[in-house]
Amino acid sequence: MVAKPWRRREGREEIKEMAKSRTISFRQTGCNCADYDLLSNSARRQWGFQGYIVSDCDAVSIIHDVQKYAKSQEDAVADVLKAGMDVNCGSYLKNYTKSAVEQKKLSISDIHRALHNLFSVRMRLGLFNGNPRNLLFGNIGANQVCTKEHQDLALEAARSGIVLLKNSNKLLPQKKDEYALPLHHRPHANVPQTLLGNYEGPPLNCSTADVEKAVEVAKKADYVVLVMGLDEYQDRDDLLLPAMQQSLIQRVARAAKRPVVLVLLCGDRSMFRSPKGNPKIGGILWVGYPGESGGWDCSC
Repeated sequence: MVAKPWRRREGREEIKEMAKSRTISFRQTGCNCADYDLLSNSARRQWGFQGYIVSDCDAVSIIHDVQKYAKSQEDAVADVLKAGMDVNCGSYLKNYTKSAVEQKKLSISDIHRALHNLFSVRMRLGLFNGNPRNLLFGNIGANQVCTKEHQDLALEAARSGIVLLKNSNKLLPQKKDEYALPLHHRPHANVPQTLLGNYEGPPLNCSTADVEKAVEVAKKADYVVLVMGLDEYQDRDDLLLPAMQQSLIQRVARAAKRPVVLVLLCGDRSMFRSPKGNPKIGGILWVGYPGESGGWDCSC
């Protein structure tokens, strides 16, 4: 099934129709999962949202453990449920809801509301309509997994998501027979898990030895493709790539025979200081997390 094209004019109506759940992003600058005006007034009353609202992972614990917004674990649970949150990605509701009720910080009606929102969506999805094997997706077998049609769609989606940010002197696309000794360097040149937008990925603390080795190889390579970026794992203070990655890019670009190609593998707008103005960086591709066909996508 192919999703309908997004229509800017009908954006809000599209969201209301398609979304059955929403996640409140955790941010250090606010306590979104405890924001009554955002969850109850805006989402439910103003936008007419009828699904269930989920916290970001560990966001409920963070408003007590890190941000000190809530005075106790029970206060954190009471604050988010009263604000309109329904499901906790974490363990706080499981561990402290009962004690919050016993301390009279939370009413049973708030719990009932959260359960109502969650189970009403599950009912609308048909999850209680009898034997799952008799339902719409109940008989998907191994022969319907990773079919040629699915692989082609994954490749099409990955290709459609690439953004060309720079292409000096028509450096891209490069012909395959032009490569005599290509250099594809860390940290994201060979990380299939991160291509999927995972929660793991390799450590990003590239060692100095890695940089020195990359510089030496770049001096001999006919063409250099640097695959940089970030996974989802940690929060950060700015939108720049880690300092060691920036150093690696600068030093390899200076050492290379020709302008290098920089591929950014990340879920947001990770930036490198002045890459577009650097004449030693001839091409820049932002590919996001292109999924299972991301490798083919970037090489084709």
